[in-house]
Amino acid sequence: MAEFNRRKKKVCLMCTGRTVDYKDPETLKKYINEKGKIVPRRVTGNCALHQRYISTQIKRARAIALLPYSR
Repeated sequence: MAEFNRRKKKVCLMCTGRTVDYKDPETLKKYINEKGKIVPRRVTGNCALHQRYISTQIKRARAIALLPYSR
């Protein structure tokens, strides 16, 4: 039988009790790539509920100029 290289499933950091807010751009920068795009949940390991929450917080931070729209 062929052995499969299974990766460890990423755990949602928000479900473990960490908070993310639009007023904290340093934390939000972890969820944005170098071009300013929002990183997908398959990369970050967030659950669907918290990925939508993080994207909303990023968009709010962009609207009040705490984060750039692009770089």
